[in-house]
Amino acid sequence: MNDDLPYWIAFQRVSRLGRVRFGHLESHFPTLKDAWHASESDLRATRLDGRTVDEILKTRADLDPDDELERLHRHRVSAYTWHDERYPARLRQIHDMPPVLYVKGELKPEDELSLAVVGTRKATPYGREVTREFVRDLVQAGLTIASGLATGIDSTAHYATLQNRGRTIAVLGSGVDIIYPAQNRKMAAEIVENGALISDYPIGTPPMKENFPRRNRIMSGISLGCLVIEGNEKSGALITARQALEQNREVFAVPGSALSERSRGPNLLIQGGEAKLVLTSEDILQELNLSQEDRQLNLPSTSEPVDEEQAAVLRVLSRSPIHIDEIYRASGMSMPEVSSTLTMLELNDLVRQVGGMHYVLTREAHAIYESHRGNNAGGEQPETKAAENQIT
Repeated sequence: MNDDLPYWIAFQRVSRLGRVRFGHLESHFPTLKDAWHASESDLRATRLDGRTVDEILKTRADLDPDDELERLHRHRVSAYTWHDERYPARLRQIHDMPPVLYVKGELKPEDELSLAVVGTRKATPYGREVTREFVRDLVQAGLTIASGLATGIDSTAHYATLQNRGRTIAVLGSGVDIIYPAQNRKMAAEIVENGALISDYPIGTPPMKENFPRRNRIMSGISLGCLVIEGNEKSGALITARQALEQNREVFAVPGSALSERSRGPNLLIQGGEAKLVLTSEDILQELNLSQEDRQLNLPSTSEPVDEEQAAVLRVLSRSPIHIDEIYRASGMSMPEVSSTLTMLELNDLVRQVGGMHYVLTREAHAIYESHRGNNAGGEQPETKAAENQIT
């Protein structure tokens, strides 16, 4: 498949080629390389319509697939085809999944536990505060936050995730080399280090207005569900929510004032039964079966002693999900010791398993975690450099 990658990228430049037409090419030719070099008569013998064949002929006359791949390398961008094991599993479930996904940064297995957070570009102080509160708790629970890098709710969601040392994915309505709005370039650079910028638009694609409704299907497609925080009834956030419903994803909405135009969107979703009303992040976690029952029972005092094995595990863990194999390698303990220690930490509500043998620290573990973390050679992770005053 690697030998064929330049041709996937090249065909992605043909605007009329989506999931179905890519499928026609794959079923008709042994490889996409063969399809790219096929004669006009062979192309017209496929199930492709004439206009699409004409566009392929025009595109390949002006484009070298190897140059396209080199261009990606120069921008440090990866391209995942739908056959790539790195391609998001949830995205494969939607009917119009993109044949190629461009990624700047890295998608990790734990990103399968992601939630789309969307809302108005003209967020109110209430909307920003709600976003910060929800995102903080969702990140602590091990969720990756997906959003669209727009001003307002999107930017607040990304920023809050970075502040809380979580992973975040920005889904763009342009090529991943073009950051829009420009004021979010610094934040985008930090997202690359703590998640990824993704798009199905080839690099160099400008942020055209018509691109954004289409990109929303990817935002909801990679996620377990979608949380709507503010937006009028014509907001793009509602487009994302309804695409999430079509994709059989959960949709949540935070209610707002009946007098606020910016709360009309989520209020209508709730009123129409399209979204579940949520007042806390715990409401979402329960719906996603990610909530821990009786979290407040048997909480240890922050002065309670922690034995050496527990301290070793706490030093490895953070509020982002870490797989048990990584804990085993980093702790220097045997796997049985790691397993039994994690069990004890879970019983004491210091650690939570968030699925797939991934573990995170609970909020209650924070004081104990900080007291032992000084022994970690890695030290404290630096706070994100993104300036909150960029969020408008």
